[in-house]
Amino acid sequence: MAMPKREPTKLVPVPSTSIIPERDVDKAPILECRHLGIDFGGLTAVNDFDMAIGRTEIAGLIGPNGAGKTTVFNLLTKVYQPTRGNILLDGVSTQNMSTAQVNKAGIARTFQNIRLFDNLSVEDNVKLGLHNHIHYGMFQGLFRLPGYWKEERRAHERALELLSIFDMEDMAGAKAGSLPYGAQRRLEIVRALATEPKLLLLDEPAAGMNPSETAELMENIVKIRDTFQIAILLIEHDMSLVMGICEGICVLNFGQIIAKGSPEDIANNPVVIEAYLGKKKEDTGC
Repeated sequence: MAMPKREPTKLVPVPSTSIIPERDVDKAPILECRHLGIDFGGLTAVNDFDMAIGRTEIAGLIGPNGAGKTTVFNLLTKVYQPTRGNILLDGVSTQNMSTAQVNKAGIARTFQNIRLFDNLSVEDNVKLGLHNHIHYGMFQGLFRLPGYWKEERRAHERALELLSIFDMEDMAGAKAGSLPYGAQRRLEIVRALATEPKLLLLDEPAAGMNPSETAELMENIVKIRDTFQIAILLIEHDMSLVMGICEGICVLNFGQIIAKGSPEDIANNPVVIEAYLGKKKEDTGC
């Protein structure tokens, strides 16, 4: 499958000195990170991280191994509490929020290492993501009252609807652990979408995929953005995927931002090239 061609997106400044797609400029960014940082003991893992993401932007966070990318995701989802700085989600500070509260507020994520409930069915894994939107009390659930069955029917229909994004409805009854690797990756994305996020974080979604699967994933990421009108931030080492669908890209190295811009800007940035490939030794004439 050929890689889908990304149409260039014009990026414009916003008041926080970050950049977002021009189409989103009349609306506040869905995410703003201001001087975000975290220390572990005497080690600074992330420092002075500033980033804004437009409300329908597909953004990329890239950098060499150990640059701090997953640490940023953990800060955004409150796995870690920042040492300094602030995170605004849809204009509201997430300071003092827990991971569950941030998820309910609108951030969902997938993980570098797949985290599914292997012994549960595909459908049940998706239903777990619907927990914020199922409304029946313990009494109704315990005695299987009409309200319980109504919500269960609604959850079943919604789960199949979400699975249809990846043409996985026929897998609904299968155990999640029995799925091929690529299907497990897709299921994790579906489960994240079930929480109805405003911002979806994808941590290396193409890891372990072949070129055909990666091309299909690219199409599906764009489809998710267009269908749900949400923002997506992804960490990815596959540069064909990043350059193919990301509109704004932020580059980290040693916990610091070294570049921000369009894919074209990043691809030609000598500082980024040096971070990935290393500095060329000067010709000594020997």
